[in-house]
Amino acid sequence: MGITPTEEEKEIRNIDIIVSRGDAEGNITYANPIFFKIAGYTQSELIDKPHNIIRHPDMPKVMFKVLWDNLKEGKNIKVFVKNLCKNGSFYWVFADVKVTTNPDGSFRNFVSTRKTMSKNARDIIEPLYAKLIEIENSDGIIASKKELENFLINSGDNLDLINDAMVKIQNN
Repeated sequence: MGITPTEEEKEIRNIDIIVSRGDAEGNITYANPIFFKIAGYTQSELIDKPHNIIRHPDMPKVMFKVLWDNLKEGKNIKVFVKNLCKNGSFYWVFADVKVTTNPDGSFRNFVSTRKTMSKNARDIIEPLYAKLIEIENSDGIIASKKELENFLINSGDNLDLINDAMVKIQNN
């Protein structure tokens, strides 16, 4: 779409819960009204479109790799995301992405609920993501993933415990 990011931030209030559902390809199949309001899109502009339509360039690719690797394994994941609005503004959220399955255990869809990101989390995640992007640009996504793993290990966790680490960051 060629949206130019701006420095304008959209406020996510403590009462705002953004919900979307997506298919195995990452296309948005449902979103609640607050999602459309904050992102600045209409339903027809987002439904059945790739979720990455709202991906902000300040998001490291490795975070989406980790997210999708977990979802493909049937694992839920919690992650911080900076999203890009239609007008170029942005908003930060703490996303809790859950896999739903069919009765036979096969993938049905994923449901993402997002809420405001704590100030403490923002103070930690923004510089981490900037560093991950810098590493991706110079050394690639594998090196970026190693840096993420080192960050988690230094926090007392590891990539297998990323959800625990993200919750700790959000709640401290």
